[in-house]
Amino acid sequence: MILKALNDYYDALSARGEITPPGWSETKVSYALNIDENGVLRGVRSLKIMSPDGKKELPQKMQVPEQCKKASGIISNFLCENSSYLLGIDDKDKPERSVRCFEAAKALHHEILDGVDSPEADAVLKFFDSWDPASAAEDPVVSPYLKDLVRGSWIVFVYDGEYVHNYPKVRAAWHSYRSAGTAKADTGICLVTGKHGAVARLHPAIKGIKDAQSSGASLVSFNESASESYGHVQGMNSPVTEEAAFAYGTALNHLISDKKHLQYIADTAVVFWAEDAEPLCQDIFSCAVFGGDTDLINDDDIKGVISALAKGISVDLNGKTIDPDNNFYVLGLAPNAARLSVRFFLCNTFGKMLSNVVAHSERLQIVKPAYISDGSLPLWRILGETVNRNEKKKQASPPMTGSVVRSILSDTAYPATLFEQTMMRIRAERSVTYGRAAILKAFFIKNVGYNVPKEVLKVELNEESACLPYVLGRLFAVLESVQRNANPNITATIRDKYFNSACATPATIFPLLTKLSQSHLRKLEAGKRIHYEKLIRSLECKINTTLPARLSLADQGTFHLGYYHQNQKIFEKTEKSKGEN
Repeated sequence: MILKALNDYYDALSARGEITPPGWSETKVSYALNIDENGVLRGVRSLKIMSPDGKKELPQKMQVPEQCKKASGIISNFLCENSSYLLGIDDKDKPERSVRCFEAAKALHHEILDGVDSPEADAVLKFFDSWDPASAAEDPVVSPYLKDLVRGSWIVFVYDGEYVHNYPKVRAAWHSYRSAGTAKADTGICLVTGKHGAVARLHPAIKGIKDAQSSGASLVSFNESASESYGHVQGMNSPVTEEAAFAYGTALNHLISDKKHLQYIADTAVVFWAEDAEPLCQDIFSCAVFGGDTDLINDDDIKGVISALAKGISVDLNGKTIDPDNNFYVLGLAPNAARLSVRFFLCNTFGKMLSNVVAHSERLQIVKPAYISDGSLPLWRILGETVNRNEKKKQASPPMTGSVVRSILSDTAYPATLFEQTMMRIRAERSVTYGRAAILKAFFIKNVGYNVPKEVLKVELNEESACLPYVLGRLFAVLESVQRNANPNITATIRDKYFNSACATPATIFPLLTKLSQSHLRKLEAGKRIHYEKLIRSLECKINTTLPARLSLADQGTFHLGYYHQNQKIFEKTEKSKGEN
């Protein structure tokens, strides 16, 4: 299913003229070797361009002959390689291997270009025949760039002001060479397209995934005997034609190279695309889920666009019609040595997926503190609420992140780990933040098995609720507020000492807290004292049973919601009174 979706995406991009054709790939190239008709190196040209922030130079993307997949050994690419293959030197302190790399490149270029009647092909062959790797480091043309060249930068050839790989006769020679290789390959029925053709022995390398192998990792591979059956080896175990393998690999590398839309959650790289390859769909989805900005959609319009599509209504945007029935895909990939692990793969109509996101956002809605101007909770903020902020690597649990994404986009129950991790952070930090309160509310609404009364799952404080854990949470917030008002310069409150025990074992702690509050109330001026006494009395009147010795984890979550709601109500009244003064 994944390969089929990526293959279709390649076809859609190809129809739009936005992706490399078969036999070619997009690579970040740093330098060009300028050669003359005799193959003499006349200059080295830097192809680096300034980064958008203007802070450093970066290699520029270039369409070059398709690059082979390298695991180990010596295998050369055609007309685009590093210094080991094109110059016979590198920084690995293995000169003998560098010479073998150069000889491999020389043999490949002779195999492809011998007999090609063109001056540019002759120039490349003469370069390989005359170049001496032993003296390469001292060459006056190379030496100014030597330090950067030998670090593995990709290099191409230039002849007469044009890249050699762009000359028509050279391109034709490359395609003939590829076709001859395909003709020798085993054939079979492709599991992706259903067509008969040459089966790919090795699948393409997927590059650009953080913490994966820098030379590229495999989404599909068979290189262990345990993966083989009925005498089939490598790609023949699961036949995918070379054409389909190229298409899905090129499409996936295209998605990963699009840094504007590539998103990371924990260790997982998330890519997403519409079946018709409309980039506006990616922009809308990114804004809805990750809170990303877009240059194509006005901030004032984005909510209306998402709302309309979620309701199944087509939207005209920037001269294009966005169809809610368009299929949309979300793929999460995590590094796993030389391979990639699929964390999740989700498919639905674009409108339905956005509808699920909107439903999730509505469940998260809860009164927010006055100091928070933007109350939105994109995915990264939700996951961040489960992380220890004092850790050096602030990363949410990878398995949990995948489960959370699936639950949001599929509109299914949230994983229990999200609730557990949120509760763990509240307990560790004794802090019910805006984000954590929103997570608890959304979790209890969607995961009905926890039996939390709907009356406490409101956006704002429900003063009528008599749910005992909720009332106790409110009472704790009031007692803490009394202490703060009685001791304005206090640095540690009852929350720092008693919060966890109060929500876990209320029967033990609340009698002590009530007794402490009496001394705090006596310090208040008459008006405030009367206000708090009435509020405490009204909450105590809602407690019609013996305080429980212990509260369950779900009841503790309800306690936290009551505490949060009551605190926001107290702060709201404080802000109003300040405004009146």
